[in-house]
Amino acid sequence: MHDPATHHKPRIAISACLTGHSVRYNGGHKASDLCRTQLEEHFEWTPVCPEVAIGLGVPRDPIRLVGNPDHPEVVGTRNPGMDLTGPLRTYGEQMANELDDICGYIFMQKSPSCGLERVKVYQDNGHPAFHSGRGAYAQAFCERRPDLPVEEEGRLHDPVLRENFISRVYAYADWQRVLAEGLNRGALVNFHSRYKYLLMANNPQAYRTLGRMLGTLSKDDDPLVVGPQYFSELMQALRRCASRGTHSNVLQHLSGYFKDALTPSDKSELQELIGQYQQGVVPLVVPLTLLKHHLRNHPDPYLQQQAYLQPHPESLGLRNAV
Repeated sequence: MHDPATHHKPRIAISACLTGHSVRYNGGHKASDLCRTQLEEHFEWTPVCPEVAIGLGVPRDPIRLVGNPDHPEVVGTRNPGMDLTGPLRTYGEQMANELDDICGYIFMQKSPSCGLERVKVYQDNGHPAFHSGRGAYAQAFCERRPDLPVEEEGRLHDPVLRENFISRVYAYADWQRVLAEGLNRGALVNFHSRYKYLLMANNPQAYRTLGRMLGTLSKDDDPLVVGPQYFSELMQALRRCASRGTHSNVLQHLSGYFKDALTPSDKSELQELIGQYQQGVVPLVVPLTLLKHHLRNHPDPYLQQQAYLQPHPESLGLRNAV
């Protein structure tokens, strides 16, 4: 069965304060229990603090976003003449190029340099603007790396968002392996084949669109051109979180592979668990465990390679909570 745990630990960039580095403006840190206890054994961290990297000290004058929420400037709170917008954006672009071995990035929320969304932007009168903005470093970084899975630490406490982000990290790592081994037509089709049901769960519309994109490949189409375009659309599509409804639809599709192999009582047990999952009575791991049990007894090569059945190591327990 497709098992991400058999490969190297994916490398994830992370705001350095989240790993316990004392780099915040007040000399402290924001060590994330979630990252350090639940995630650390599965990932290699690359801690980054853009504010320290551009030469600011610890402790330091706090900074904030001011002006137009779409293109805010970053200035010192006490010294508004200190404009750090350029240095932070330049460093974001530099790191987007340098961090070429990462498969994801966890940012510190609400930070004027690292926040991905809902960062306060102040107006000339000192009051926050109606609309919020993005941290200057994070914005510049993400503009250069639109396919990379990114998330804020605060949002990772939501089990659905956490499961979605980590599924995307492993999909990104899987694609990097395909590229390293040499992207050809067969490798592209096989990759899509592995991700079909994960895609169907997260984004049924993109499942159809991307299926058509690869289904109409002609022998003249260059996989080195089509591949990156396909992967870009896949990563955007996977950002949508699966719902109990879309998961249940995929579980029904998977159960269809066993329609001739199972006894009537096995079939009704499986249907009952899928129904209980759809109603919110049991988590996703319950019907999935039974499906995997039947798959071991009735092996199917197509199903065994599906990333959906094991998008991340089982020991992370991410599907016990969704």
